[in-house]
Amino acid sequence: MRPNSQAFKHKSSHDTEREFGGTLGAICIPIFLPLTVLFLICVSRSPEASLLQWPPPLPSSDQLWDPLALVVLLGWIALHALLYLMPLGKVSEGLMLRDGSRLKYPINGFHSLCISGVLLMLLVGLGAPLGYLFELLQPLAVCAIAVSFLFSVYLYIRSFCAPSHALALGGNTGNPLYDFFIGRELNPRIGSFDLKYFCELRPGLIGWVVINLGMLMKEVELRGSPSLAMVLVNSFQLLYVADALWNEEAVLTTMDIVHDGFGFMLVFGDLAWVPFTYSLQAAFLVVHPQALSSLGAAVIVALNGIGYYIFRKSNSQKNQFRRDPSHQSVARLETIATATGKRLLVSGWWGLVRHPNYLGDLLMALAWSLPCGFSHLLPYFYVIYFTILLIHREDRDERQCRAKYGLAWDTYCRRVPYRIFPYIY
Repeated sequence: MRPNSQAFKHKSSHDTEREFGGTLGAICIPIFLPLTVLFLICVSRSPEASLLQWPPPLPSSDQLWDPLALVVLLGWIALHALLYLMPLGKVSEGLMLRDGSRLKYPINGFHSLCISGVLLMLLVGLGAPLGYLFELLQPLAVCAIAVSFLFSVYLYIRSFCAPSHALALGGNTGNPLYDFFIGRELNPRIGSFDLKYFCELRPGLIGWVVINLGMLMKEVELRGSPSLAMVLVNSFQLLYVADALWNEEAVLTTMDIVHDGFGFMLVFGDLAWVPFTYSLQAAFLVVHPQALSSLGAAVIVALNGIGYYIFRKSNSQKNQFRRDPSHQSVARLETIATATGKRLLVSGWWGLVRHPNYLGDLLMALAWSLPCGFSHLLPYFYVIYFTILLIHREDRDERQCRAKYGLAWDTYCRRVPYRIFPYIY
């Protein structure tokens, strides 16, 4: 590991390959993705709910701004910043950085989820109209987009005060537009408060399930009780978020934390894209209720269960192997040695396809959309988008692993030829 790290140190960051379309992508994505978020919210509440509707449903200016939305958003972020700092849970070390150090991270995201749940129940018990989140959805999204831009500007400016070893290898190209988008600094911190790690799993991810709950409460206001479809969507996505936070320590080895700088791409994704596009199914069901039979519900529950089982088992196997290859649960798995000293799994879940966790992820994504029926394409936007995202992420990972592991990676690819879908891709 040490020689490789030294080689990376002396490689010019200006020579690194630019991703996401380079400069053109860095210009277009910050413009079109925020517009996409607002467009999808508008479509989800229109009677037609058609992605092909022309002219598209456009909100009035008073539908896009509400001072209460800004108060709610900033209050929510402040609450989770406070919960992040509370001495709950354990503290874990991240992977070794290029300077040989390891950063420490509080593993208390699940505590934050539980405390948030208790506070929400208290608010509902006191008569707070949680269903009003349906009316606030558009102004909340506008505020989240604005905060994402301002926060990204702050991150870009402060990155020039960071030492060179603290910069992301792919984020210091010298092109201001691209570096702003992709992120210059790898692990920006204020004291011990890690800004990227905080945003990755806290306000946006937990905010997603809160928005879902608000949509459920709105359905109760309109129809007297939540529909089976709405209950399934809320339950499936709450399970997904709870699992992510219960296994929070695993995020310390992901591409987002280890490789990517913290710029507009991740900031916008964490604070705006996740909570306001991942909650589309719940928002859709408020305006377009769906009848769901017991048999249909059972099939959808089974599909989500299969997806979750594959997702969790494969991720747990990988994380256990990374932390302790001698553990009895992974000690007998077949591996391939690499020049870096690491070994690649070629049996178990990771001998089936190269990314079995992505396969489980996509099966769950389909299960989240099926309760919305088949009359509209909008609820399936997440499945389509997520498939594209994971194929792109897999391609990025493929290039990085080939550069890192060389011939060992080629051997692994011959042993495990399928990337995500067995016998298909």
